[in-house]
Amino acid sequence: MKKIYLSAAALLACSFLNAQSAFTWDVTSYKGAFPVTDNTPATDWTSGWTNWDPENTVYGAPTTTVTGNISTNTTWSGIVYLDGFVHVINNAELTIQPGTIIRGKQTDASVTPGVLIISRGSKIHAVGTPANPIVFTSIKDVADGRTSGDWGGVVLCGNARVNLHTLTTAQGAFKEMKVEGFVTDEPNGYRHFGGNNDADNSGEMSYVRIEFAGVSLNPSILNNEINGLTLGAVGSGTKLDHIQVSFSGDDSFEWFGGTVDAKYLIANRGKDDDFDTDNGFSGRVQFGLAVKDPYIADDSDPSYASNGFECDNNGVGSFFGLPITKAVFSNITMVGPYGDGTAYGDIAGVNTHHKAAAHLRRNMAQSVFNTLFVGWAQGLRYQVASTLDNITTTNADSSCAFQNNIITDVPTPAQTTFVNDGTTFTQAWYHTYAAANNIDTLTTAAQINFVNGFPAFGNVPDYRLAAASTASTGASFSNPAFVGGFTGVNEVSKLVANSFVVYPNPATQNTTVSFNIVEKNQVNVSIFDVLGNLVATVSQGNDFEKGNHSIAINTSNLSSGIYYIALDINGSKETKKLVINK
Repeated sequence: MKKIYLSAAALLACSFLNAQSAFTWDVTSYKGAFPVTDNTPATDWTSGWTNWDPENTVYGAPTTTVTGNISTNTTWSGIVYLDGFVHVINNAELTIQPGTIIRGKQTDASVTPGVLIISRGSKIHAVGTPANPIVFTSIKDVADGRTSGDWGGVVLCGNARVNLHTLTTAQGAFKEMKVEGFVTDEPNGYRHFGGNNDADNSGEMSYVRIEFAGVSLNPSILNNEINGLTLGAVGSGTKLDHIQVSFSGDDSFEWFGGTVDAKYLIANRGKDDDFDTDNGFSGRVQFGLAVKDPYIADDSDPSYASNGFECDNNGVGSFFGLPITKAVFSNITMVGPYGDGTAYGDIAGVNTHHKAAAHLRRNMAQSVFNTLFVGWAQGLRYQVASTLDNITTTNADSSCAFQNNIITDVPTPAQTTFVNDGTTFTQAWYHTYAAANNIDTLTTAAQINFVNGFPAFGNVPDYRLAAASTASTGASFSNPAFVGGFTGVNEVSKLVANSFVVYPNPATQNTTVSFNIVEKNQVNVSIFDVLGNLVATVSQGNDFEKGNHSIAINTSNLSSGIYYIALDINGSKETKKLVINK
């Protein structure tokens, strides 16, 4: 047996140079957004930077007022008052320092609320830290009673593609749209988005909270509001992670076209949809949390509904248009208004506008995998025949799947797990589809077993899984929709079955990776933390002969916690969990 000795400690100094900057799917064993807890903050990506009681958080008085257009590179810090519509234009870049608080001007019939718009070509650099997140919030103080829709929100406009042309002026070869929600158009096009550059870069947002935003600027037009975070044709060069939107007056997150990827998103107690996708959005999102409040929903019109996912290709005409809405979501935990099924009882007499966990319609081709839907009176709702065509097609450009998900039962009120749509989507069709796609409707919230998933309002929840959780295993990343890179996936065609072993495990100072390959190949071995960050590269492109091999790794400089060792053999990948216990 060939044995190689490498030191993880020696590689740590340079590992950050190789850190994952582009989007990669982090392969998990668990369904939902959180693993089994190890009782440390390391397994809870919400730890430190989130706020579950912003209604009662005291923020300081503004030290700076910003209004009008920003046309040169600008940096914000301290406490900023956002006075009216603020456009970042002319390719300028707005940098917001960690710990900065931006308080938006209050919505009122006689005033223009605070709204931050990053126009096409410009960039935002809002990069907080777990200890010092960046906060967008209401100008109201605690005594004033903060609420959904106090101010406007944050809007990013990019140059990626959209599938619907809504402007009346002459256009070029690409399509562009206006940001919905504004009463009138902006004459210089600062609120237009869409182009032909899917790799466009609108900047970065990380460790950011957006609270009490999402407002209708023209109440006479229904369903035409600014969201907590509005993403118009934002390209894949943009980086979005660790963003919490709380108490949005409309959707928490809404994507209009574009290709931007994201990780670690939280939609907390929003009024309308949690994750709304439209007009050709084709990005990828992994690790998301959505929590509904049973007494907050979109009651602006009896026909409107507050959903978890709402997805359209587009909302007009025949619903057709290219590019098709083809986002991929995986590892989302969506806690509906009925919580664990008993926590709130029957609230139908208070608010009847909460609807589907996933409302997927209008020729969309969005896929959802490895996701938990808990406490919804309606589960999966597909609509229209063109959507069915995308479900059943083998054409990779328009195929979609709802696969390997759990929809828990809600005894009160009586749940409709699958919602019929005429003769297109019937109960018989859903049951056949569920059986073929591992859609679990028998597991209960108690069996999912969150550590503290249903606390009293204002208390800190914990959506990690207890050790006995039925959701702790069973995740799958085998669908062709998972493209664009992995931290590790079980593809063992070049590996002798069951030969990949990590020992000792748990480890303290050293561990060994052992494997047996069927032919000479290049072998990469990498170590990742629980958030998918690359910690060390143990082997990079080294040739290994056919047969048994082992690699000894010095783990003395790794802190206690959970890690993953990814073995890549010329494109075939497998991952093993490693526990460091000191």
